[in-house]
Amino acid sequence: MNELTTTYEWGQVPWRKLEVAVFKLQQRIYRASHANDRKRVHKLQRLLVKSRAAKYLAVRRVTQDNQGKQTAGVDGIKALTPTQRQQVVEHFDTLPLGQPARRVWIPKPGTTDERRPLSSPTLSDRAHQALVKQALEPEWEAKFEPNSYGFRPGRSVHDAIGEIFIAIEKQPKYCLDADIAKCFDRINQTELVGKLQTFPALSRSIRHWLKAGVLDNGVFAATETGTGQGSVLSPLLANVALHGLEDHIRSHFPVKARFGPAGGRYAMRWKPQCVRFADDFILLHRDHAVIQQCQQLVTEWLQKLGLALHPTKTRIAHTLLPEGDKAGFDFLGFEVRQHPVSQYNAKRGYKTLIKPSRTAVKRHYTQLCTIIRKNQATRQDRLIEQLNPVIIGWSRYYRAVVSKALFQRLDHLLYLRLARWARYRHPHKGQRWIARKYWRFEEGLGWRFGPKEGKLLVQHSAVPIVRHSKVKGTASPFDGNWRYWVTRRGQYPGISPRVATLLHHQKGRCGYCDLVFLPEAFLEVHHRNQQHGDNSYRNLVAVHRHCHDQIHGGRRDRPRWNGTYDKSRPA
Repeated sequence: MNELTTTYEWGQVPWRKLEVAVFKLQQRIYRASHANDRKRVHKLQRLLVKSRAAKYLAVRRVTQDNQGKQTAGVDGIKALTPTQRQQVVEHFDTLPLGQPARRVWIPKPGTTDERRPLSSPTLSDRAHQALVKQALEPEWEAKFEPNSYGFRPGRSVHDAIGEIFIAIEKQPKYCLDADIAKCFDRINQTELVGKLQTFPALSRSIRHWLKAGVLDNGVFAATETGTGQGSVLSPLLANVALHGLEDHIRSHFPVKARFGPAGGRYAMRWKPQCVRFADDFILLHRDHAVIQQCQQLVTEWLQKLGLALHPTKTRIAHTLLPEGDKAGFDFLGFEVRQHPVSQYNAKRGYKTLIKPSRTAVKRHYTQLCTIIRKNQATRQDRLIEQLNPVIIGWSRYYRAVVSKALFQRLDHLLYLRLARWARYRHPHKGQRWIARKYWRFEEGLGWRFGPKEGKLLVQHSAVPIVRHSKVKGTASPFDGNWRYWVTRRGQYPGISPRVATLLHHQKGRCGYCDLVFLPEAFLEVHHRNQQHGDNSYRNLVAVHRHCHDQIHGGRRDRPRWNGTYDKSRPA
């Protein structure tokens, strides 16, 4: 690997050259790990960790790309100027390592009384962890089980749901809907470091981060267990800790079991199927006794890691028959269930329908009602500006399942809320006057909520239903199959039609650096003529987030530079 020796200003760094060099080295790590050549893997990882190019990319990742780039640690630093980023790279090896993380408590989605602890490491620790992740991720991508989907590049919730549909489509099955209690906070650190089997220098760094502790409102607390949820490296470490669960369960059952009398025996597939997304997983099998045995095997396997199944969130269900209170199960915000129908409607006597879960629908509707309630006196166009992103994002996320009827129901409920909002503003006006003021008739669309001139409120049902193609079992972005990954990038359920069209026209490449968009890359849309009102395709180009900063010469970062330090905490 050609090392970068010339000193550049941050705005003139040859990013394309660095990314290509680092990715080629990651591919070599992936191939060596796939061949089970541990000695070569460690040699290449040492080379990558010492590489100046990888350090540049790690600093850029935590200061420009990541969603939490403005989150301050215990040092109070939450943003860096380009000059400061360059200085971090120059003095990377002398940066403080293993400082305590700042503990922040956030409400847990779907609950009213539970809170989730997040750990925010310092900027220097985040940069070091991003560098280590570049070395460890390709090694473990070659090892991870095919039905592991959480926190992995190129894999998503919709891939896990697609695998469940394939598993139950042709036969109803029992399932173990399992959830690991406080997985990120209770993982046995000794077992985790031993499972990594990496070289000593990297093991020491990871051990320092795991044992660094946290500061909760100025009070220090030691971290004897767990991986510190919220850090750059913690999702990968959690996946490493849970790796092997699927193989352990399936190894206790034969490939096929034979049934029936002598002379007329038949064989059936007997290994249970496991679908895991981080610490949530589903076990599927046609036999209830096998599911109970799997639950016991999971409990024993988790005990070695210091983990246990959540007693109230773990249940055994059946996809077709009511088991306990209801049939089917909820998984990752989706309701998976089979419904009995006449054989004239379905050959097997049932239909498999996957829909948004009731909890997810209720949470979304509550969010819309909250926005409307907080904007009783706001102008109509401002209200639409706040509602549209929420409606579009939620609808695109659930467009890959059976959602059309639910979308129409939500549109009706939202209409009733908006009519109530309009009547509240004009208590002495009639319904026709209110309708003419706040709704307008569009040819082919009917009555739509919106001003006489300007944007209309987007409807849930306007988002088309598009089925998602599940990722191949062992495919990885490090395998070099660019044609496959470039095609998939524009098909993710959360991608807008505009971005998907741009990706198609640009053949999956960035319009600035001409590199292929990797699955975990952050995309933004750049206006060529700087006129944001001109959204024609000739004026738009899809670029990386950091490339967008490069195009504008860092001007988009300047409002943050004045807030380099978190004002709520001492620097």
